[in-house]
Amino acid sequence: MSGPTHRLRPRGFGRGAALTLVFASVLATAAATGSLPQGDERTAAMKSRSVASTVDRDEVAAAAAEAVADGKSSTEAAEEVVSRSGDRWGAVYDEREYEEFEQALDGSYTGVGLAAKRSAAGLVVVARVQPGGPADLAGIEPGDLLRTVDGRRVDRRPVSEVVALLRGDRTSAAVGTTVVLGVQRDATGPARTLTLTRARLTTEAVTVHRLGAKQLGPDRSDSPAAVLIKVDAFTKGSGARIRDAVLDAPAGAGVLLDLRSNSGGLVTEAVVAASGFLDGGLVATYDVHGVQRALYATPGGDTDRPVVVLVDGGTMSAAELLTGALQDRGRAVTVGSRTFGKGSVQMPSRLPGGSVAELTVGHYRTPAGRSVDGRGITPDLVVTSRALQRAQTVLSGLGGGS
Repeated sequence: MSGPTHRLRPRGFGRGAALTLVFASVLATAAATGSLPQGDERTAAMKSRSVASTVDRDEVAAAAAEAVADGKSSTEAAEEVVSRSGDRWGAVYDEREYEEFEQALDGSYTGVGLAAKRSAAGLVVVARVQPGGPADLAGIEPGDLLRTVDGRRVDRRPVSEVVALLRGDRTSAAVGTTVVLGVQRDATGPARTLTLTRARLTTEAVTVHRLGAKQLGPDRSDSPAAVLIKVDAFTKGSGARIRDAVLDAPAGAGVLLDLRSNSGGLVTEAVVAASGFLDGGLVATYDVHGVQRALYATPGGDTDRPVVVLVDGGTMSAAELLTGALQDRGRAVTVGSRTFGKGSVQMPSRLPGGSVAELTVGHYRTPAGRSVDGRGITPDLVVTSRALQRAQTVLSGLGGGS
């Protein structure tokens, strides 16, 4: 990646903690399994917020140090200060939580391997089951209803609360701990009680599929098959996977980049991904304590093949950065609904007692200077239903197959 360096060493951070910028909420896949907190010990996190941070890092550290001296929890003391600060996305995490997030950025997490969503009837439904994971081995299938977690009813609870129950508290969310689920195959079927053991699982953040080619004319020759690249999160290596998929696509084939429900990850990976579509140039700018910096794509990307980007309200952070770059640079047509709008910069610092505080320090902008934070990105073609089909139609119209 050309341009200025993007490794930061905030004051107070541990020796050897090379920091890269991260656009972070909870990574989508891991959050759905109840396995991850927000943040990353090695990174500065970029998160959405609506008010400026009013808490000083030294104030948080002083509160943590005082708690340690009194034999109390430094994490809880720091959390109290941050909660009063007005920094909507400021947060404090203990060492284990940061370790979990680091592992997630490497493409692994602790959990049971299921993703949940809310049904129209207000019930919690299993949306996805990771092959070979504890949920899969227990016979849980997509569409099953999740009724209880450790004996607690989850009907009509916010999915975030269900995630927290699946994950466990700070002492129980570890490999080898168990969680008891009450599951139904459908609303009228018998309930099953299943005890699952949390395990270390790996995720595939990027999947690539070749969409079927269309046959043309009497000679039955095929049009170029489009390539569908689905990105769930920007974990380590995902940027290269996306870039390589673009460069390896058949000549004349278009690319459908699906960033729906992608809640972010490593911004460095998003920049690598952008390098697959751009021949160098600006990807985004950001500020840290008022100092302006920039992120640049590496030259040599494919600038010719048609590209359509699919987004929705769950497209956040690093995914919004990539979307904004391709839209502003005229490199892609965007289809779907307005993105979430998560684009503020947070920087972590190590506190006495071992916990880590993340405090907001700035924001990023797209190449055209647009602020994403609190606004999101409006796609070129706004659609509320059949978004994938509409995107394929657009791609076909651009000459990229479908």
